[in-house]
Amino acid sequence: MRVDLLIADWKAGLPPEVPEEERERQLYGQAWEAYQDGDHGFGLWCWHECDRLTNNLGGNVREVTRVLGSGRYFGFSHRKVLALEVPIEKIYRPRKGDMSTPRPDAFVLPHYQVLCVYFAQASSGDPKAKALLEIALGELEDRRRADPFLRHFETFRDLWQRTSAAPSPVVPVPGPSPSRPRSPRAPRGRRAS
Repeated sequence: MRVDLLIADWKAGLPPEVPEEERERQLYGQAWEAYQDGDHGFGLWCWHECDRLTNNLGGNVREVTRVLGSGRYFGFSHRKVLALEVPIEKIYRPRKGDMSTPRPDAFVLPHYQVLCVYFAQASSGDPKAKALLEIALGELEDRRRADPFLRHFETFRDLWQRTSAAPSPVVPVPGPSPSRPRSPRAPRGRRAS
């Protein structure tokens, strides 16, 4: 929650005459620097902002990189590390009808990022994350059509599985076997009926 307040302050501090793309670049740059200094909250914000721009620009990564600045695309390697660092017990997941306010130290994440965190931590062997992932995936089909960000989770999951798949063992190709002389076989006759 602190991240949202700081982002709002930074956004308010930008001069209004600056073009929209430049405003986004400056805001993202400040959050990127805070993430590079070790603040995971800003990393999560950069992750979502990168996906938001990817959706808005039709999936064109080159355009997203142009808007954000060179070397600031929040790619899979950043997402993987960050997903393993988020403490599951601090993720705020309101239940249906829940009107409570999240704790000040809670991470309020979009649904697809929660799925990525659960998936990453379940893949590293966390049984609680595995159980939470199974529950969340049960709800996935209902939400797929309504949430354009869910494809980012599916991409994350596919990349994770591709990069963590152990290389298949190399099986030696058997050489040609020494040829054996064939024994002549008696011709087969027709079966009697």
